[in-house]
Amino acid sequence: MAHEGRKVTLDHGVYAQSRLAADLPSDVASAAYARVDAMARKLRLGDSSRNLDQLRADVFADLLLGNDPGVTVPQSAAMVYLHMPIDTALSMSETGASIDGIGPIPAVYAREIMTNPKSIWRKVLCDSATGNPVDLGRTSYRPNSTIRKLVEVRDRMCIVPWCRRPARHCDFDHQKQWAKDNGTTATDNAAPRCRKHHRLKNAPGWIHSYDPLHGTSSVTTPLGVTYTDKREPVLEPRSPEPADVPEDPPPF
Repeated sequence: MAHEGRKVTLDHGVYAQSRLAADLPSDVASAAYARVDAMARKLRLGDSSRNLDQLRADVFADLLLGNDPGVTVPQSAAMVYLHMPIDTALSMSETGASIDGIGPIPAVYAREIMTNPKSIWRKVLCDSATGNPVDLGRTSYRPNSTIRKLVEVRDRMCIVPWCRRPARHCDFDHQKQWAKDNGTTATDNAAPRCRKHHRLKNAPGWIHSYDPLHGTSSVTTPLGVTYTDKREPVLEPRSPEPADVPEDPPPF
């Protein structure tokens, strides 16, 4: 089981720096990091003397030592998204469970998380042909919560090939610009990009492309190097049913 290997280790390094690490179940580690990260980002608004990594480290130490980090964060900041097909939830299958920003996890562990009294579940209707959530597009610039959640559930991470920042911490990016190119605010014109890569999208010399329907993305650098990626579907597409073959007529 995932919780059996949990431990905390301390390794002393050079220059009076040490590494304190914990092996935890993935959902616990993700929630803990999300809380530390959110508190550090809130502190950064009024502190220009420390970078984000330093703020995370200071918040981490303050929380462990019982000190006041100087900031509070709502409970929702520690939210973790687990994706699991209904047949896996019902123990009819042992595949398909994953945590966003991490990847596949054992089905038995996913069901442990599911039965936690604090878990909140939302059903997502997927297209059986593509495995993608159903599109509920709108024409206003800002997406409503439904569209945003659909994009977050569908893509799960920043769509830049080398980035694994969870989609819930990313910007909602219009692939076809809303004002300039008359792009719509809909799932088929949207992608999650972290703030850094959202800004990089319009930087000189960079070429970005993304196909929301098929989940294929590519980025070409100013040096001409292209990186590609393809997301895993939320639900594995169903194979088409074989056509009924009529029986041969009797010979008489």
